[in-house]
This record gives sequence, C-alpha cells and structure tokens, in this order.
Amino acid sequence: MSHPALLMLHQELRKCFQSLKTNRDVWRSALEECSPLMSSLGNLAEQLRALKSVELVNTPLSQFPDLQQRLQHKLAQAVDTVLSKLSEKMDSLQGVRDSISKQVFAVFQLYDQNTAALDLRSCVSRSATSPSIADMLEWLQDAECYYRVQYIQRKNLLWMLKPDDLTLLEAAPKRWASLDSPSREERISDALFHVSFFMELE
Repeated sequence: MSHPALLMLHQELRKCFQSLKTNRDVWRSALEECSPLMSSLGNLAEQLRALKSVELVNTPLSQFPDLQQRLQHKLAQAVDTVLSKLSEKMDSLQGVRDSISKQVFAVFQLYDQNTAALDLRSCVSRSATSPSIADMLEWLQDAECYYRVQYIQRKNLLWMLKPDDLTLLEAAPKRWASLDSPSREERISDALFHVSFFMELE
C-alpha cells in the first residue's frame, strides 16, 4: 500500500469520486429545474393549438382588433423564453458532463501511466474500507458514460423543438421524462456509498 503509484492513484480516485458526488447534486438540481419548464412548454403548445382552432372574429372578442395575432405572438414569445431557459439549464448539464469526463480521463490516464508499477493483486484486492481499484475504475467509467449519453439525448431533444412545431412541443414533457434512468442513477448512488469510507481515508 505504500507504493507511490498506488498512493497517487488512490488520491486521484478520491478526488474523482468527490467530483462525481458534487456534480451529481448539480445535475439533479438542474434537472429538477427543467421539469416545470418542460411542463410549461407543453401547456403553451396546447394553448397555441387551441388558439389556432378558434376564430375570435366569430366571438364577442371580435371587438378587439388583431387580438388573435397578438395572443399568438405573446404565446410564441413565451415559448421562446422557456426554450431559452432550458438552454441555460443545458449549459449546467454540459458543465457536469465535462467536469466528470475530465476527472475520469485523468484517473485512467494516471492508471495507464503506472500499469507497470501496479500488479494485478494491487488492482483487484479490496478491504472493508476500500473497494478494489478495478471496481472503482469500472464505477467511474459507468458514471461518465451515463452523464455523457444523458446530456447528448437531452440536448438532441431540445434541438428538435421549434416554436412552430406544436406536435413536438406538446410531446416534449413526456419525451423528456422518458429519458430518466432511475436504475442507472441508483448504481451511481451505490458506487458513492461503497467508496464513502475510502474517500475519508488519507
């Protein structure tokens, strides 16, 4: 355990899992803020569709000139505002993805640079307070893949949304929610639980 390469790798693993823990909270917070925005998007799309299906000139509201066009413009502006806020949230998700990818890359780079000094036994041995290096590398790789794929899927969904495509806007909240992966998130929580004692060791 006193080998310098092993000590450096353990130190980098602790840093990486701490980053994962912090970024997971940022990710969750950003997604929680996205949920009401996606709901608003669906509601606005329904209002726009309802507005298109009615002729205000045949109602008592006909006394207000250009009311239908003004309402449509106002709703379209609201859609743009929501899409802009969602784009800001995607910046937060991208920051999480980039941070985790950078940290995981650094760990694997350090591991690759020191493979000659790390024997197989050192990499697969575990204790009551420390998972094996092999396990920890696998957990980090899995987490990095999860956030990378999640970001791409959510980003692609937002790219598809256009203010004038009401069908896509109406379906957006359900499609967004369908991207959730509780089982994968649970695996990340489990990994952080398994390394909780390890992260406290110095």
